[in-house]
Amino acid sequence: MRVALAAGLSLAALHPGAVPAQEWNSEPALTLAHRAVLRRSGAAADTSLHDYKAQAHGFLFFLGAFGEGFADPPRLIKADQLELEVYWRAPASSKQRVIGWRDRAELPTDINYHRDHLGIVQNNFGAAIRIGEGDEVRDVPHPLSPVGPDAYDFALADTTTIALPEREVRVVALRVRPKRFDLPRIVGTLYLDVATADLVRLTFDFTPRAYLDPQLEDVSVVLDNALWEKHYWLPYRQEIEIRRRATWLDVPARGIIRGRWEIDNYVFNLGLAASWFAGDEITFLPKAERDSFPWAGALSAAIQDVAEPVRQNDLERVRAQAEAIAGRRALTGLKAHRLGVRGVSDLLHANRVEGLAAGAGVVLRGGGERRELRALASYGFGDGRAKGTLTAVDREGRGALEAGVYREVRDVSDWPVIAPLLNSFSSQEFGDDFGDYYLAEGGHLSYRRGIGVRGEWSATVGRESIGSLGIAVAPANGTFRPNPPLGGQGVDLLQLAVQRRSEGFAVRHDLHVEALLEGGRVDGGAMYLRLSGAGHVLVPTGSSRLLVRVQGGVASAGLPPHRAFVLGGRGTLLGEDFRAWGGARMGLVHVEWRAPVPFVSLGVGPYARTPRTLTVAPYVAMGWADRPVAGTPWAATPGARVTLGLAFECFGVLRWEAGYGAETRRVGLAFDVARDFWAIL
Repeated sequence: MRVALAAGLSLAALHPGAVPAQEWNSEPALTLAHRAVLRRSGAAADTSLHDYKAQAHGFLFFLGAFGEGFADPPRLIKADQLELEVYWRAPASSKQRVIGWRDRAELPTDINYHRDHLGIVQNNFGAAIRIGEGDEVRDVPHPLSPVGPDAYDFALADTTTIALPEREVRVVALRVRPKRFDLPRIVGTLYLDVATADLVRLTFDFTPRAYLDPQLEDVSVVLDNALWEKHYWLPYRQEIEIRRRATWLDVPARGIIRGRWEIDNYVFNLGLAASWFAGDEITFLPKAERDSFPWAGALSAAIQDVAEPVRQNDLERVRAQAEAIAGRRALTGLKAHRLGVRGVSDLLHANRVEGLAAGAGVVLRGGGERRELRALASYGFGDGRAKGTLTAVDREGRGALEAGVYREVRDVSDWPVIAPLLNSFSSQEFGDDFGDYYLAEGGHLSYRRGIGVRGEWSATVGRESIGSLGIAVAPANGTFRPNPPLGGQGVDLLQLAVQRRSEGFAVRHDLHVEALLEGGRVDGGAMYLRLSGAGHVLVPTGSSRLLVRVQGGVASAGLPPHRAFVLGGRGTLLGEDFRAWGGARMGLVHVEWRAPVPFVSLGVGPYARTPRTLTVAPYVAMGWADRPVAGTPWAATPGARVTLGLAFECFGVLRWEAGYGAETRRVGLAFDVARDFWAIL
């Protein structure tokens, strides 16, 4: 076997930050584009390369992203690992054979991939780009095809030098945009070898007209080539992300297919016969042979190994770069106008201050998702009140300006303690309502801007009035506890917030931090400051994980009752009375050891199965609160309060939890769905 000299590109070096001012269709840009078109057609006719065989190592991840703004990383639903033999014969024949395939489900699913999702991209897509066997994207002209210069504009950008063992390669970024955005085209960046005009790297998104499936939100692609035998730029690393949303109801729930491939072990000029390439491009060994493939390690370890590079080469960067090239033009396939809610509870929910409440909403968009008008309305049959919000957003690059007015029922806590849908059920049926509510009426103006890939800061000014709410209904069983009187005078607000979102799925390390500084002036002259924050850290401990969560805050004198911090019971300290404690200062630390153990896998439908592991999570939580706020029922804790607990999570969705209060010597029990899904319930 011949030894291939390959060098992967430095992704960090080829991810420029802000897009510089671009001179479209300058003479140097067009000259380079035409050289690249000629070089690409010449490479296909290169008589020194007749054929090759290679090995491709791939992962397919099916993910779900949930919650308003999709601020949290997507949840892994299913992972597939594949091993392929890849064959190529001049000028453009391709054959790929799946020789190993294993999978693991984190949640029940019957996802079925298109055949071409199970293989790599050969020939950098050829003359026309096709994805999902033509069901998702079809017949989009490649910018380096013979018709490319007539279909696209080009602009020179950054130049990077890559040191290879045999020579230095200067790579120039050539940005690409369609001459007409109302046609099926790509928007992205070509990275070309300056000396030869070979394609080294290609990153792009599509225009809306390219998407044939109405559920497609967008598709992002990264193709990396490496230099083999000192002469041939051939596939080295590839990534693709396909994001989908529902077509008729705008709920913050997104399905994602993310593929990642690495290609190596090239062997050249084997003398492959043309007959070898007959039939389907991607074929499969019999299942028994695929199942017996000698994998190097466990699938769980392989997923974690690949999750870190996926995070580092985050396709969010590709989308941000494409959006900057496109300007204010839309790069999404979603419909502009849809019915829209933030979650199931916007349609129907119940609590002790509203009774049963029904709602609906609508979303109107322009310029893709850059401009948005969202209206939500609800009516409580118990309290007889109408509520609603009206929000307008204008996005420009990484920034967004938002204005809104609202009349809504809010919980006093900064952080939810139960899935909203489950709280509605427990309130109506058993009289267990895990909220303390007030009515907020007002408006706000906000500006937020992304920091890097995972960070964001925001500033908000607003004015709102706060009203107390009484119990409006009776439960089917039991009785409700009183709702505290939290109403008062109006408040002028200024809020500054910053957050660093979680890394992603299946990573060994994770970090999430959010903080909010609030300044307010209550009618009558009293002013206050309030600082709150939350976060979590995830670190590996062998095959298990250690999770540390923190919440807390501190406020000055003059804090209005509805901005007090609360503590105790479900969601904070099981074994304590629910929200027995609170004040102008509060802190909570939750340390949890999460260990997967084997568990029975159940069939769900003809193709889907539940996960094969159960998570056992012993934990300890410690919290305190002091400086009670006048007019509230919450007292300061007499020292720190400690809970010792044990939780079980199964099917990737459900969590059972028991907590023993060290001071109360009582056991508290809780059942819920995973926190990942709270935002849409």
